Amino acid sequence: MTTTEASEQDLAPAPPVRRDVVVVGAGPAGTAAAIELARAGVDVTVVDRAVFPRDKICGDGLTTGALRHLEHLGLDPASVGSWQEVTNCWISSPSGTTRRFPLPRGQGTFAVVARRIDLDEALVDLARSAGAELREDTSVLDTIEFDDHVRVETSRGPIDARWCIAADGMWSPVRKHLGLTVPGYRGDWHAFRQYFTNVAPAAARDLFVRFESDLLPGYFWSFPLPDGRANVGFGIQRGAKVAVGDMGPLWADLLSREWAQELLGPDAEPEGPHRAWPIPARIDGLALCAHRTLFVGDAAAACDPLTGEGIGQALLTGRRAAEAIVTTSERGDAARTYAAQVTSDLVADHRMSMLLVRAMRHRKGARTAIRLAGATPWTRRNFARWLFEDYPRAIVLTPRRWHHRMLSSPGAFREPVVPVA
Repeated sequence: MTTTEASEQDLAPAPPVRRDVVVVGAGPAGTAAAIELARAGVDVTVVDRAVFPRDKICGDGLTTGALRHLEHLGLDPASVGSWQEVTNCWISSPSGTTRRFPLPRGQGTFAVVARRIDLDEALVDLARSAGAELREDTSVLDTIEFDDHVRVETSRGPIDARWCIAADGMWSPVRKHLGLTVPGYRGDWHAFRQYFTNVAPAAARDLFVRFESDLLPGYFWSFPLPDGRANVGFGIQRGAKVAVGDMGPLWADLLSREWAQELLGPDAEPEGPHRAWPIPARIDGLALCAHRTLFVGDAAAACDPLTGEGIGQALLTGRRAAEAIVTTSERGDAARTYAAQVTSDLVADHRMSMLLVRAMRHRKGARTAIRLAGATPWTRRNFARWLFEDYPRAIVLTPRRWHHRMLSSPGAFREPVVPVA
């Protein structure tokens, strides 16, 4: 071989690696899909531009729905270093009236706060142990669909797969490559958070939500973490009272308010910089799939428009994508199967949440909602379960989802975790 021939061979593009499924993104949606696929014997590769562990800007709250998905996947809470169970939620109206909404005791876990850097690393480890291949520090450069496969061009060479699951976030490169982005879309909500240390005992133990007049229909939160720490922040709806560009100055103002200083305590100190991020919440307005690509999690804009919560929806859509691929024959249309299932799972609840958001835009609506929710021990208990998605938002309007004890199901992790073989 001549020197010229050797040089030409070195410059020749590498042949595509062949897989059954390629998952783009190793957050909760992508790892949930990978875990289910690998356990079903599907050859799956996950690519992510990050190197784990990596932080992710988030409120860090896990609802009952999210916890049930994590339990199904076999996650051991002990593998998540910042895992903290919560049993009390305190909600304040714009007038300052505060009510305690207790979650059930002795029936499992209904709410948890866990830092995403810890949760995502645990899920990545679980995906690896299930048999999924993970390629970190790998960017996706292009995505091309063919009749019988998808080619994902990455910084480490191309991957050809029968199916692609796009779990690559709100700014999904895969969606952009396939020409399915919505021009000008920048999210439906924006959130702003900062970690604090040495918070007051109540803030280190319980979860607090406060509806301030200048945030409506958004809210302020304080979510407890181990060792006297808390995730503190607020969320606003894009186009509402507060402009996205004014979130920084508003943050300083919120922290200076008397109720915030009392909640966090005199010794509270910020830990690291504050961060802001957009929240996509329009699952009924974006394409859930292309020919051989399934969008999950934030790439599907699956967040709850009432609370901004997205981890439960990410886990659900990731699992549904995997199920559609596993149960669909070689010639079947897994993408259509997936889209139909997710529409059935989430769209009715999304629309119910949108109606509730309208009611929460004004002081009177927020004040009335909290007063009615806190009227009796029964309403307080059931509002807490409904708020934490223990049962679907629109369950009253969707009889197909009614079942025995639908309003009193036990929480997650009632039994010791048994490793999944």
